[in-house]
Amino acid sequence: MSVALTEARVQSVLTRTTGYLRSVCSHSLQPYRGCTFGNSLCGVGCYVQHYGFLTRGAAWGSFLEVRTNAARVYGDQHRSERRWARRARQSFSIFMSSSTDPFVPQERRFRVSRAVLEAMCEHPPDALVLQTHSHFVTEYLDLYREIDRLCALRIHISIESDLDRLPYLPPPASSVAHRFEAALRLKRAGLRVAVTVSPLLPIRDPRAFFERVAACADAVVIDHFIGGDGSPGGERTLRTALPTAMAAVDPASTSPAYRERMIEEARAVMPGRVGVSVDGFAGRLLPAS
Repeated sequence: MSVALTEARVQSVLTRTTGYLRSVCSHSLQPYRGCTFGNSLCGVGCYVQHYGFLTRGAAWGSFLEVRTNAARVYGDQHRSERRWARRARQSFSIFMSSSTDPFVPQERRFRVSRAVLEAMCEHPPDALVLQTHSHFVTEYLDLYREIDRLCALRIHISIESDLDRLPYLPPPASSVAHRFEAALRLKRAGLRVAVTVSPLLPIRDPRAFFERVAACADAVVIDHFIGGDGSPGGERTLRTALPTAMAAVDPASTSPAYRERMIEEARAVMPGRVGVSVDGFAGRLLPAS
């Protein structure tokens, strides 16, 4: 699928969170509108494709709006949004990003996410959660060390399965091996890392998978599309090809009971380091059993 690239100057880049993210961070930040990972495995079931105000009628993965002034606008908004968070008795915390990936391939050309991170070195939030599907996240280690000195930084890397492919679906944006390597590199740099198994896809060898997670991350977050895609009973995801592909690998994987079984597998390997759904994304972890 070809990608329509546009450049835009925006008036706001910080959005006060609502719904699912409200208990995770006070704000979300999108350096891009759209996500070219929409053409890969993670894009098949991505809930954002159902948001018409973002897609504006275009196929998910077919467009990317580059917010060229995102860093400057962040700097402009920083003081007022920090004050708002304090009045609301919240920390000024940012989730980057909830409706795009900060490290889409086009980031290598436009460096919008890097510019925003550089602006955060000048105007840090109280906390920052970086969420990505890409091993390219490791290329900004120099900035993470500075940001981590200034605020509470947590880097989330999505690794939804130990399988690189599901039947009939495109490959992932970044291989399972590359994402595990990225998590380990960040962890060895002294940064706090969480592996997000979201949405949970079939896992061939759960014990080996979670042992691998335990070696490269401080925590794991597990979230099923049922209960996790923001619609009753996972209706949004059920309209996509993802559940059929999951069932072709393991029919049980499309049930919430599968999530519960994987939580128990994870807790056996990582006691006290397992988060579930929104609590996991917020860093609230299950106690050791």
